[in-house]
Amino acid sequence: MKKIWGIFVTAFLMILLVGCGSKEIKADYSTKEAEAALVNGEDLDGKTVKISVDEYVPDGTLGYTIQTGEHLNFISSSDPKVKKGDTLVVKITGVENILGSFVIKYEKQ
Repeated sequence: MKKIWGIFVTAFLMILLVGCGSKEIKADYSTKEAEAALVNGEDLDGKTVKISVDEYVPDGTLGYTIQTGEHLNFISSSDPKVKKGDTLVVKITGVENILGSFVIKYEKQ
């Protein structure tokens, strides 16, 4: 009986741990939606965006640069440790339009 009870408790704890695992963060915008919103002049500060890394420039002029979409450049002063093809969710902390390209400061989520 003790053995059955032990197996039951172990199984319950395993299910509990799996259920409390990492949650996928639901982004407010996709890359295309965010770019369209920015082109339309919307303020996206504080919003989350799911982006894919189309190009990664670790030594960009403004810092570590993740390029995605047509004209989106996500800039960070610290290495985001990503590579081309990665997908991540970021929270926008600032946007600047420079000659039709958007320079976006962000925090990884």
